[in-house]
Amino acid sequence: MLNQKELDKHYMRQAIKEAEKAFEKGDVPVGTLVVFENKIIGRAHNQTKLLNDATAHAEMIALTQACETLSSERLPGATVYVTLEPCPMCVGAMILARIDRLVFGAREPKTGACGSIVHLLAEGKWNHTFRIEEGLLEFESAALLEEFFKQRRPQR
Repeated sequence: MLNQKELDKHYMRQAIKEAEKAFEKGDVPVGTLVVFENKIIGRAHNQTKLLNDATAHAEMIALTQACETLSSERLPGATVYVTLEPCPMCVGAMILARIDRLVFGAREPKTGACGSIVHLLAEGKWNHTFRIEEGLLEFESAALLEEFFKQRRPQR
């Protein structure tokens, strides 16, 4: 039986595989899993460019799948694993879904809502909060993002 730390790494590796799918499709490589009672109930990668939809973040798609799986708009007891620190929209969706825990890999210095730009849960004004654990497989998550943007920048 795996302990929580080993389980977290297992699930984050699967989130990284989702991020790789986005990379292959030309989208920002972010992957997300939603896990409930040690079962994956949502799995997605960014599809904003593919769908021409600013809301098609990996987190939003995975949360939608998870809610459909449980036939509920609430996900108490769920953990969200995401390769990149979520933006305000995605953190807001996690608050509304009532997740228990967020585990993310790399920080997002431009839009991160778990401390990089703003910490949406810091002031304790929401009717629901959740635990946040950061830095799990951070190097692997960040390396994929760095390679993606390196390929898109013109050579200097």
